Amino acid sequence: MRAVVDTNILVRAVIKPSGTVGPVLLRLRHGDYTLLYAQPLLEELVDVLNRPRIREKYRLTDQDIQTVVSLILLRGEAVVPQERITACRDPRDDKFLEVAVAGEADVIVSGDQDLLVLHPFAGIPILPAVAFLQMLDAERR
Repeated sequence: MRAVVDTNILVRAVIKPSGTVGPVLLRLRHGDYTLLYAQPLLEELVDVLNRPRIREKYRLTDQDIQTVVSLILLRGEAVVPQERITACRDPRDDKFLEVAVAGEADVIVSGDQDLLVLHPFAGIPILPAVAFLQMLDAERR
């Protein structure tokens, strides 16, 4: 399965691995899906995880951030969008749609209502993390 995972889900999975979205990274580590990403998505993730308020509150280290980036580089697939998309009411979220379309994603995973309201987009389901994890479970059967 090919998935684009919104930054908010990845950040939540990093800061609280035992939380409801933590399994998204665990399942990536196990190779249960391919994470599609583009350089701007990686940069946004690193930027958010490096914010002093987040680093201090969740005691994130450089190693924690490097570990998640390394996992994405190992288990993910880099995509270079060729088409500019302006469909989301928050223009900053259009980059997730661009990666999904360019990478022929099977799903976009997000907790952001600005993306979820577009479900499905160009035939690609946009689902919260819990529904995505259920999809992965169903695929295993």
